[in-house]
Amino acid sequence: MHNVVIIGSGPAGLTAAVYTARANLAPLMIEGSQAGGQLTLTTDVENFPGFPQGIMGPQLIQDMRAQAERFGTAFQTADVTKVDLSRRPFTVTINDEETIQTRSLIISTGASANLLGLDSESRLLGHGVSTCATCDGFFFRGQPIVVIGGGDSAMEEATFLTKFASHVTIVHRRDKLRASKIMQDKAIKNDKISFRWNSMVEEVLGDDVVTGLRLRDVVTNDMATLDCKGVFVAIGHTPNTQLFRGQIETDANGYIQTSHGTATNVPGVFAAGDVQDPHYRQAITAAGTGCMAAMDAERFLEAEG
Repeated sequence: MHNVVIIGSGPAGLTAAVYTARANLAPLMIEGSQAGGQLTLTTDVENFPGFPQGIMGPQLIQDMRAQAERFGTAFQTADVTKVDLSRRPFTVTINDEETIQTRSLIISTGASANLLGLDSESRLLGHGVSTCATCDGFFFRGQPIVVIGGGDSAMEEATFLTKFASHVTIVHRRDKLRASKIMQDKAIKNDKISFRWNSMVEEVLGDDVVTGLRLRDVVTNDMATLDCKGVFVAIGHTPNTQLFRGQIETDANGYIQTSHGTATNVPGVFAAGDVQDPHYRQAITAAGTGCMAAMDAERFLEAEG
């Protein structure tokens, strides 16, 4: 029997681990097969407070993990394959074999950026290919950038990137945008933004870093090369909430709904980080909600005696 089990090991989960461990709750963190979350796929992180020279994403996760371990967090590297939130204590099944029980649960499973699914995209992720303009836009100051997508997120990222880029090209597979009218107008009126319509990315070019894209016109099937130094994929995120569907309230897109801090509709279950945040998706905001979830869980357990 555990006081607190934390599912997910990104900034939200690790911060929750630090706080619950310091509260003498002896948390168990189940790391998952991709321990550390999306930060392990990034290179330089320059916007996390306290690191004036920046820090590598994997190093930041490693340091946060060591801090949580120092205060008594237990770690288990495995995949959670089932949870039962219908009664307390909650039951968590690991790798379809082992079951553990816990008096409270913190869900910090994050959200996965939707990608194009190209081998070249995966190979150059973190080396010119990014899914976060706020995180990585600064690295492409004065350089041509491409944003892939046609929704509000793509328009928002393209507009933001004009602060740094020499020019931003939005590549969209259709001849019209899905974005709201106000976001479309904002991008279309920006002199530093242009559009490549009816175009799909066939390959991200470059050996060690991005040098361009190979595009296919979906109407004519003609191929073309577009030079660029950065590629921002903005085709949405998918929250990692499949485990909890039908047991916990989510919004229409699958993000866990929280109230009064990080509480879910199931007493004793709390959610932190990108799994409940469709708006900000930053390491620092995830860490902040991880702190909140830990304190909410501690107060819940105290109230339960």
